[in-house]
Amino acid sequence: MFEIVLQTISITAPVFAMLFLGVVLKRLRWIDDDFIGTASALVFRGTMPTLLFLGIVNADMSQAFKPGLIIFFVLATVISFFVAWGWAIFRCPEIERGIYTQGAFRGNNGIVGLALATSMYGDYGLAVGSVLAGVVIFCYNILSVLVLAIYSPGAKTDPWTLCKNILTNPLIIGVVSAVPFAYWQIQLPQWLLSSAEYFAHMSLPLALICIGGTLSLASMRQSSDVAIGSSLMKLVWLPILATVSAWLCGYRDADLAVLFLYFGCPTAASSYVMARAINANHELAAAIVVITTIGAVVSINLGLLVLKMLGWI
Repeated sequence: MFEIVLQTISITAPVFAMLFLGVVLKRLRWIDDDFIGTASALVFRGTMPTLLFLGIVNADMSQAFKPGLIIFFVLATVISFFVAWGWAIFRCPEIERGIYTQGAFRGNNGIVGLALATSMYGDYGLAVGSVLAGVVIFCYNILSVLVLAIYSPGAKTDPWTLCKNILTNPLIIGVVSAVPFAYWQIQLPQWLLSSAEYFAHMSLPLALICIGGTLSLASMRQSSDVAIGSSLMKLVWLPILATVSAWLCGYRDADLAVLFLYFGCPTAASSYVMARAINANHELAAAIVVITTIGAVVSINLGLLVLKMLGWI
């Protein structure tokens, strides 16, 4: 378990470093609100869609395509979304329900989850994790666009507008455009892939620097109750519900561990990027990302310890 703790810290430490760097750069006035707005727009419209595209194109579908596992993961994700949304309706101010819901169900599977799965189970964890991450990204973005559009100030919520928001979302476009290349194994020129990787690799550090630049003690205090509630839903209640459900469905060992890691991941940095892109409460979104990233170091390791003690993995 000590090795798992070190693995978790080694994966999350760079995230903390980028967040702290954003705070320092804002204090030094090397970046300002205009830069944060422009950089966030670049991540949302360009670098993040490219990262999602490459993640699906490079996934080894033949090695770890497990229809049953994929179907369970998608269904559990959708159910988690509606559980978080239903709780938000009863517990949160209306204007913050979309941010609460997205923060509670949208995990950082492509970075933290995939890295932990690979560390624990090698090539098998990498293959299974890549397929699950590629599939669920599509669900994350559709559901996030839906709930954020409903609760954004002045947003139109008629069916046509919602469909338009979903279909024109850059993150969804990145995922959908990658499917034909992955399915038919269409090879892209190596120079193009290398250039795309350079561009895509800016996504996480740039998004995290923007989050750090957005954070302030005042905004953290103002959003503390909602942020903590969403973080507990993300790190504790939904992972317990999903993992126990997976065990009851017969999943054990590596498959169950990967599912737990993915459901227990901290909130994805892209949730902040999307919130800022639609002028929602991005400060609340940033606070949730920070709290869950810190809390995941404890919750993931405790969860793995409990699963091992129970003999489930």
